[in-house]
Amino acid sequence: MSTMINAKHLLDRFLGPGGAASALEKFSGGGAGASPAASPWLNPAGAAGGGMAEAAKRALGGQGGVGSLAMGGAAGSLLGLLVGGKKKGKLGGALSHGGAAMLGALASRAYENWQQGKAPAQAPVAAPQEAERVPQKFLPAAAAGSDGQPFELSLIRAMIAAAKADGHIDEEERRLIFERVGQMGLDAEGKAFVFDALAGNAGVSEIAALAATPEQASEIYLASRLAVDVTQPEERAWLEALAGKLRLPDGLAAHLDRQIEAA
Repeated sequence: MSTMINAKHLLDRFLGPGGAASALEKFSGGGAGASPAASPWLNPAGAAGGGMAEAAKRALGGQGGVGSLAMGGAAGSLLGLLVGGKKKGKLGGALSHGGAAMLGALASRAYENWQQGKAPAQAPVAAPQEAERVPQKFLPAAAAGSDGQPFELSLIRAMIAAAKADGHIDEEERRLIFERVGQMGLDAEGKAFVFDALAGNAGVSEIAALAATPEQASEIYLASRLAVDVTQPEERAWLEALAGKLRLPDGLAAHLDRQIEAA
């Protein structure tokens, strides 16, 4: 069934050009100077705005928050819905303009900076126009993952697993997220894939094993980095374990982090 999925379209719906950044700004009161939102995954009952369950309710009811974007193109950001308020301001910039191709551009730039021995903190960051000239080997669609499926699906699995890395999602939150995904205009195969991934419990080893090339390993790390809050110990530990399982060369993870943090 997964071979019938429009994998590029589905990945772009996760990254949603303009969607993730806008959704998170709306959710958390947005804009410069806004105070960081608490993580609804870690404390859904007490998080700012009511946590993930409240965000999903607002999405379904069209009462502001993530759901207020439902009438515009930004409604495509499934990652923005998954991570809720915990990643405010970290999903925008270059990535929001280029979708899947920009993810490849960020990985390519990080790899180039690492190979040249640049210090991560001062290394240049990929610009939006670089999404138009990504080296072929860094394009998510360039090769299948190790499971033989389109690699874009591997990146989606990685984002979902990372978003669940703290181990908390209750049945009400799961139901509301499923219902929101069901309203997003995906085809039946795409919905089934997302639902299965959300319901599953993929571990670090399983996600890392999806990479068939070093370039794919760097992109799985980047996608996962988007979906975690590295200030939370359990999520940071998950990301570090993933980097180890992916066998990223020493120093490359810091360059990949730089691309996400500064994009």
